[in-house]
Amino acid sequence: MSNIIIGTAGHIDHGKTALIRALNGFEGDSTNEEKQRGITIDLSFSNLTRAERNIAFIDVPGHEKLIKNMIAGAFGFDYVMLVVSAKEGLMPQTIEHIEILSLLGIKNLILVITKKDLVDEKTLKEQESKIVEFLNEFEFNIKFIKAVSIYDEKSIEDLKNTLFTISNSTKNEENFFRFYVDRVFSVKGSGTVVTGTVLGKKIELEEKVFIPHLQKETKIKNIQVHNQNAIEANISSRAALNLSSVDINSLQRGDIITKKGFLRGFDTIDISFKCLKNKKLNHNQTYTLFIGAKKIDAKVLLFDSLTSLEDGFATLKMDEKIFTVFGEKVILRSANDTICGGVILNPIYDPMNKNQKRDLLKNLYKKDFKNAFKILLEAHKRGLGVVSSTQRFALSHDESLEFANSLEDVFVDKKELVIYPIKTKDEIVEFIKNIYIKNSYALLSSSSINLRVPWASIEFINSALDDLVQNGFLVKEGQLYKNANIKEDITKELENIFLERFKSEDITPTAPYNIYDDLDIDRKLGDDILKSLTAKKDVIRLQHNLFIHSQSLNKIIKSMREIIKQDGFIEIFNFKQRFDLSRKYLVCYLDYLDNFSDIKKVENRRVLSW
Repeated sequence: MSNIIIGTAGHIDHGKTALIRALNGFEGDSTNEEKQRGITIDLSFSNLTRAERNIAFIDVPGHEKLIKNMIAGAFGFDYVMLVVSAKEGLMPQTIEHIEILSLLGIKNLILVITKKDLVDEKTLKEQESKIVEFLNEFEFNIKFIKAVSIYDEKSIEDLKNTLFTISNSTKNEENFFRFYVDRVFSVKGSGTVVTGTVLGKKIELEEKVFIPHLQKETKIKNIQVHNQNAIEANISSRAALNLSSVDINSLQRGDIITKKGFLRGFDTIDISFKCLKNKKLNHNQTYTLFIGAKKIDAKVLLFDSLTSLEDGFATLKMDEKIFTVFGEKVILRSANDTICGGVILNPIYDPMNKNQKRDLLKNLYKKDFKNAFKILLEAHKRGLGVVSSTQRFALSHDESLEFANSLEDVFVDKKELVIYPIKTKDEIVEFIKNIYIKNSYALLSSSSINLRVPWASIEFINSALDDLVQNGFLVKEGQLYKNANIKEDITKELENIFLERFKSEDITPTAPYNIYDDLDIDRKLGDDILKSLTAKKDVIRLQHNLFIHSQSLNKIIKSMREIIKQDGFIEIFNFKQRFDLSRKYLVCYLDYLDNFSDIKKVENRRVLSW
């Protein structure tokens, strides 16, 4: 079934809720307060279905004090149905709604003039002309105009039929599912339920979703679309999602639900903005930021002014992290006054100077992602993740790779999805060269170098090693690289070096990995050398990570036997009196005594068995 979301907009008492009721029989003012006051306070949701087409209505409040709820609803609109009373025409909230819709980039508009029974035909035409003239200032795409009365069934039926002729949802499928929560409640026996509009990509029953601010993955237990159980919810569907094992108190209006691995949260974002007529955005002032159903305070830092601007770029700083993507629309308000609309250009905080950031934003504004990549790589010399491009540019991984591959002087790791400036490879090359210059007998693999240079991927390191091989500095033997100037068998020489190291460390040997790092050799190679030395019994393995020269072990065992002869036993206390060793070594040597048949353990002491 195809879905389309139509939101109402307009001044209080111009008949929005009554019009929805006439179209589909839905009573939008459901709370006692709404019924008593005769106004819509919060969003209400209903639908109209015919054949395989479904129209979802979001009825938003028209009262000036409830603009925040109107903004929350407008975020999910495919079309807006502007409702204007024929008797009153354009009113303050009509105008503000129109301004907000324009700022949010909602252009597809249906004009419905209500209460036509209260005016004559001439007045009706005059009102229509005034409204259309005003709308044209905002470049709306007016799909059609209808004049109706809820007491004229023919006009309502005509509107209903025309609504089913408009195109399906205008939203394009994106890379991942997004869902801004506009209501949270609990259903007995089912648990936590959230409602919202499906964005980005459809969601299916039993599918796993991710709640970023909780860093929690959960599962969709049930889906309802327009009060009907469903196996999936498509883009532009109004849906209720029953979440598994999520505390109702951990969610609130404005939170986002998505898929794991796509969105990171930041308390600093960059936007482009344009203010309404006769409005300005002030530098270093705090405004209320509206994004989706979320409302949060944000300090504005202008790029090109220390006072105020009507349009330009700005950085927004919040007291909490928000999870958003490139291209999302925002509204900034001060008190009860709408100031400007904006577009998120940089949803990810990047440490860069102001000139770099300005150049980046200029390219992002033009959607020149190729040059944006170049600028970001200057700030991320040690790698820029392609995965982040989904959030940064609203691009798929394939699209991001295509851009990356089109760049000059970059290395693209297609496996790890990381892009590096090619000049950064020089840093790795120099690092590796210094190891082999310092230690001629170094013998390393790409994985062992990765332990020392964790920011570089294996593929990027391999590329640097290949360059050193081609230049004749290194020789590759299997998976290992050795100094090209060393002709003898390094392995044999390393065994001798290992033995000398163990001999010098005597009864306090260090962990093998310390030796590997000190000698600049690959860990697997080091393990193989130790296996060879233990097989020859030149080195004895005491524990998983503790090896000792056989001569040193014989020496300490001899001394321990002398203690037993003198004291009648050996334990931690009298052992430490003679040898000021750490408990690790004391316990290890005591345990080794258990291998001898003439020594037995009595409680915590070792004694001679005869």
